[in-house]
Amino acid sequence: MGDNLKKKMIGALAWSSVDRFGQQLVQFAIGIMLARLLSPSDIGLIGVLTIFVALSTVLIDGGFGQALIRKQNVTKLDYNTIFIVNLAVSITLYVILFFAAPFIADFFSQPRLTKISRILFTSVIFYALYFVQIIMIMKKLDYKTLAFINIFSIFISGSIAAILAYYNFGVWALVGQQISFQVIRFILFTSIQHWKPSGLYSFSTIKEFWTFSIHLLGTITLNVIFNQIYTILVGRFYPLQQVGYFSQANKLNENVNGATQQILNNSTYPLFVQIQDDRERLVRLYRKISNYVALLVFPMVAVLIAVAEPFLVTLISDKWLSSIVFFQLLLLSGFFTPLYTLNISILNAKGESQKTLKLEMIKKSIILLSILLCFKYGINSMLIGLVIANFSSYLISMFFIKNSLNHFIGHQLFDIIPAFILGSLIGGIVSLFNWTDMNLTLKLIIQLACAAILYMIVIRVFCAELFFKALQFIREKTPMKKF
Repeated sequence: MGDNLKKKMIGALAWSSVDRFGQQLVQFAIGIMLARLLSPSDIGLIGVLTIFVALSTVLIDGGFGQALIRKQNVTKLDYNTIFIVNLAVSITLYVILFFAAPFIADFFSQPRLTKISRILFTSVIFYALYFVQIIMIMKKLDYKTLAFINIFSIFISGSIAAILAYYNFGVWALVGQQISFQVIRFILFTSIQHWKPSGLYSFSTIKEFWTFSIHLLGTITLNVIFNQIYTILVGRFYPLQQVGYFSQANKLNENVNGATQQILNNSTYPLFVQIQDDRERLVRLYRKISNYVALLVFPMVAVLIAVAEPFLVTLISDKWLSSIVFFQLLLLSGFFTPLYTLNISILNAKGESQKTLKLEMIKKSIILLSILLCFKYGINSMLIGLVIANFSSYLISMFFIKNSLNHFIGHQLFDIIPAFILGSLIGGIVSLFNWTDMNLTLKLIIQLACAAILYMIVIRVFCAELFFKALQFIREKTPMKKF
């Protein structure tokens, strides 16, 4: 791997990590306050609307974002065309959702949703206004700027929500959080990027991007629908309070797995694109990232499953006890998801978006089958079905990688099995403390300390190269006082 690409990779991954984990840390802190101030029903009301906002965001993107990143020489006309298309789509979607609001409220048997959704859905228009600026910054691999904007926006919008919740605005605190987040990002992106759209438009740009983008659009749309399908089912067939418990568990799960997936999506795709025609370098980079991701994710998820009860009770109080099992099963379902995301990223970078769509359709078919088989047995059974479906989908994705990169299944397994054993071992040891009778907060502190010590020892002994690279990186990035 060339030194320049290596520096870009390290910088992209480092600042993407700062961005995502910084976001999750701030969001997590805000979430704790909101969980203590709001009721499960308040969180449930916003939870059932999440799919409409997420789906609108995907349709506004239309797969053109990755197409712009993938194109080597993007023109001003390309950017203007995508901006105009996105803005037109966002306004159209808002009008549709505005008139659909009463039907949404009827579907979930919650009359309040009509007014709430009409105000909440204005956020989709703001997203279209700064979408192109995000792509411009990502093409430059300027993840430092992205990190600043994202973390600052979450902090301010979260603070607004916490203040509103404190003064008993209830569900409107969450509405205010969503809208202020988009408005702040719009202000910051347009101020920093200094790009102004014009009225120029080209049908040839849409035609050029469409073949690649349509498969991505299908893939991402399927992802959004199936990521939210459990919330829809719970919201439709269970009490609103259950939706709140599930939404809270899902939000906490996204703080863990969602961060890793977005880091991989945002940072690895542009890197893979740069070496898409050099198979040896591509495989080398893929194997290295797979190994590092597994070593980070597997132990972290295993430990969180083990400490779920003291973790939730300590942070957001015992009124959320019903979220514990949901949280554990959702964590388990996402155990291999970051690696699956990495496989999707490298296939897209090679221009094989039709394969990723096919893979996603297979995955969603398995998930749908699991829902049909498990629905009548309750929420927990459906989530167990999700665990099996996601694990099966990752195994299938390994065959796609084998065919695309000529990278054998055995080699793929070899890169992650040590991390799987490490995670299982640390999680198992930490879970032994659950049999002790002690204060939950004290138990959590002891479990996390034990997990950290065990992790550092194992990494130092069995992954010395990675250990010293991480140590060197920390030293280089930490300013030292000069005497």
